[in-house]
Amino acid sequence: MNPHPPELARLAERYPMISALPESAQLRLLRGARWARVPAGSLLFDDHQACEGFPFVVEGSVRVVKCAPNGRELPLYRVSAGETCIISSSCLLGHEDYNARGIAEADTVLLLLPKHDFDELLAEPAFRSFVFHLFAERIADLMQLIEEVAFHRLDQRLAAQLLGKGHTLHVTHQQLADELGSVREFVSRLLKGFAAQGLVKLSREQIEILDPAGLRKMASEGRQD
Repeated sequence: MNPHPPELARLAERYPMISALPESAQLRLLRGARWARVPAGSLLFDDHQACEGFPFVVEGSVRVVKCAPNGRELPLYRVSAGETCIISSSCLLGHEDYNARGIAEADTVLLLLPKHDFDELLAEPAFRSFVFHLFAERIADLMQLIEEVAFHRLDQRLAAQLLGKGHTLHVTHQQLADELGSVREFVSRLLKGFAAQGLVKLSREQIEILDPAGLRKMASEGRQD
């Protein structure tokens, strides 16, 4: 469906950069963009799939992962409301297909800007600055991820993953494994070790943090390696 001015105002609330565009550019966006509402768990794009446009996330969030042939996933980043996807931008700029998978984490509302409109809007300084600023942020995030995977042990990364989410985490071992780019068996084994050390208490789809200082020490020691 084509958006109307109220929808444009809704988009600008999430992406203030829209308000800085000239009226002609805003009208171009209005004419070409397509709104979509997708339920949680929907596959939005996949490896080797052509990129159809530049996504604005108005509600919800999208998890972007790299998939191995054996089915394992390495989480790359999340795209929350007000952000956009660096891989989509890269594919549009380089005229390449997707090289990762995007999955809606929650019920998500998207505005998809077709490629030809994306190309035209890059001539606008506000839009171009927005796109390349996000590139810089995402590349920094991905460099940190590479450092975590390459130099930190899984137990240290798991300890860090458990912190900062409250006293009780309602999460499965598989979900934690997906977040860490590992497999459930390894994560379960480490969690049992944490429980034996008195760091956590395990129950069905729930982890109670007993010793956050101990977890923090384990995680921080890993970051000093």
